[in-house]
Amino acid sequence: MSTTFDRGAPASGNTDSGRRGSHAVRWWVLVVLGTAQLMVTLDATVVNIALPAAQHDLGFSDGSRQWVITGYALAFGSLLLLGGRLGDLFGRRTTFVTGLIGFAGASVLGGAAGSFEILVTARVAQGLFAALLAPAALSLLSVTFTKPTERAKAFGIFSALAGAGGAIGLLLGGMLTEWASWRWVMYVNVIFAAVALVGALLWLAKPAVAERPKLDIPGTIVVSAALFAIVYGFAHVESTSWTNPVTLGAMIVGVVLLAVFVWLESRVAHPLLPLRLVLDRTRGGSFLAVFVIGMGMFSIFLFLTYYLEASIGYSPIKTGLAFLPMVAGIVAASTTAPSLLLPRVGPKIVVSASFLVAAAGMALLNRLALDSTYVAHIMPGLILLGLGLGGVMTTAFQGATAGIHHEDSGVASALINTGQQVGGSISTALLTTVASSAATDYLSSHKPGALTVAQAGVEGYTATLAWGAGFFVVGAVLAAFLIPNAPLAPSEGEPVIAH
Repeated sequence: MSTTFDRGAPASGNTDSGRRGSHAVRWWVLVVLGTAQLMVTLDATVVNIALPAAQHDLGFSDGSRQWVITGYALAFGSLLLLGGRLGDLFGRRTTFVTGLIGFAGASVLGGAAGSFEILVTARVAQGLFAALLAPAALSLLSVTFTKPTERAKAFGIFSALAGAGGAIGLLLGGMLTEWASWRWVMYVNVIFAAVALVGALLWLAKPAVAERPKLDIPGTIVVSAALFAIVYGFAHVESTSWTNPVTLGAMIVGVVLLAVFVWLESRVAHPLLPLRLVLDRTRGGSFLAVFVIGMGMFSIFLFLTYYLEASIGYSPIKTGLAFLPMVAGIVAASTTAPSLLLPRVGPKIVVSASFLVAAAGMALLNRLALDSTYVAHIMPGLILLGLGLGGVMTTAFQGATAGIHHEDSGVASALINTGQQVGGSISTALLTTVASSAATDYLSSHKPGALTVAQAGVEGYTATLAWGAGFFVVGAVLAAFLIPNAPLAPSEGEPVIAH
């Protein structure tokens, strides 16, 4: 395979049209990738709304319920780096199509589940195929849009879908559960997958690969086990405690295996994760920014949903609608920041300032009470959150794939998704403890009664939002120190077979 790109040099976008076809086709490719990304992102929240109905229908216990969520998270989080490298090995188009078909099949199995065991099996299968699909989609975006102006717009739209997917999942989950059946939160994925599959077969070019990178088997096994242990450890906290032997053991094993993985990657000839990808300041800082976003977004969706439904009595559909201003903010920032702000002030300023805007939104929401009104007390914070999250995500997604050789784009894209997933797992466990402690402290210091119990719930939820604001401030500081304020290099376009 001949190429004019050096692995260590910034990539050029001059041969993009020759490699990826016409301008119009590239934007149709974005539609395909965006549809798949939206499906994977909303699936992280759409099932949450339907869980009570599924539990009533299938008759499983409260203790078992978490495995419907955890099963997906374990498979997805632990296999992402492998999924990204498989895309580099066997072609991103092939991996993308395989992921779509598998995800749709797993969704049908989950929708038709007659038992708890089948439902969890389907969720694990969804996570497995999502680990193929998500990095393939982002890496295809990276190698398709290499011209700076097009790349900024494409990443903005893709980031908007990635950020808005969680909120859309809450709304869609509420609508399907209330108007149809909990089973439709699974079946609806077939529609998304079918649309994306037809588009993939029509518009995704076949890669012209003469030499494939080799798979790092030891590194793959070690990092998959490490990520599994870490995600499992933090998931186990929710049903036990931080001092539980299984929790501590899983976390310690995960950290040790990660250290072993780094040691292996510095010595093998064909590493699963070339360390140069994360040692670059722009990419390393961007990966950390995505990790922080993963931590903060879970506190927004999970605990603000609890507040809206449990504290002020919103229905699932009304709760989903309540998040739409945040979606609008994400879309607005994601589609304008790359073209208006990034060229003028640079990535360091955009990411740091956007984190601070998101932190301000969290701080506003931290003041919520039992008598708060939507327009005066909830919506302003959600709008600021959306603007901040959109600015961070679109810039960090570009920064994390900046200057990437096409043979490494799959694993780089997988690392972005891994950061979000692990960040979310850590955040969920940590903030569940924060919420519980805040509620318990309030109950212990006030007279018993229904109003005290209700206010204790609010105290727990707002405490998590204060921590979320803190996460975003830390993200702003890390971005200011790590990310250089230099223009972002595009990725290398992938050689393809001419039609």
